Amino acid sequence: MDKRTELTARNFPSAEQDAKTLEVPSRYTGPESAYRLAFTDKSFLLREELRPVRMQLELLKPEMVQLEHDIKSTIVIFGSSRIAPPDVAARELASAQAGTNPSALQRAEVKMRMSRYYGEAQRFSALVTTRSREHETPIYVVTGGGPGIMEAGNRGAFEVGGKSIGLNIVLPQEQAPNDYITPELCFQFHYFALRKMHFLMRSIALVCFPGGFGTLDELFETMTLIQTGKCRRRPILLFGREFWTRLINFDLLIETGMISPDDINLFHFVESAEEAWSHLEAEYGFDLPQPQTAEVSVAV
Repeated sequence: MDKRTELTARNFPSAEQDAKTLEVPSRYTGPESAYRLAFTDKSFLLREELRPVRMQLELLKPEMVQLEHDIKSTIVIFGSSRIAPPDVAARELASAQAGTNPSALQRAEVKMRMSRYYGEAQRFSALVTTRSREHETPIYVVTGGGPGIMEAGNRGAFEVGGKSIGLNIVLPQEQAPNDYITPELCFQFHYFALRKMHFLMRSIALVCFPGGFGTLDELFETMTLIQTGKCRRRPILLFGREFWTRLINFDLLIETGMISPDDINLFHFVESAEEAWSHLEAEYGFDLPQPQTAEVSVAV
């Protein structure tokens, strides 16, 4: 044996080694026993007093795993979990057209119209993945990991052979991740705050499709952080001018002095995957020589 290896050998067993080799005497194997190592004791880790430790773990785990995968720059795709793929929406519309319920037909028609955003999210994600693949710093799509627009984002990357990230959250509903997230980059969160922090930590842009309360929460938190200077400015692209201008009266906010006129420049409306990518190309100079486009991400 080469004695020189002893110069860098561990002086003490690792926590992993102790966890694997520890033998628990039969008298102390019961659930009431405190004999287990603290970091392997699930009941202990779930105590109310351990909340700060759990929050730290939710910060560290996704950070460390993404570093291991050399993920430095991401584009975040937000949007409704209720927007269906076009083929699913088309089947539901055909079924409603064959029926006699006007309300069901109206809902199916709206669902069909909104399904175009699923297709755009899917195409945009594929564009990001393929166009940045040869960059010195590739760009990865990150979503909330659920169905609808989130699924479309992960699916677009998956279908062109790329990796993508899913940041799931434990909810009474929609707990299962979609089938297109890269398994080693599929994370589960308990704390909304830590999840939203990870959305922004590596992001170079936020792309927001139509959505409900959750989408609005994520969008406005990002705009607030940028407006107040708490995080670096980055492009915010809103897919679907008609949807967003009907939902939010931006002009009223300016007229009443609730926001500054310049705040309207925090975001841009786009209608297609190609338009969104062109905006990012212009913003970051993706068509310039690679040394000028590398390392575009800065942590929050």
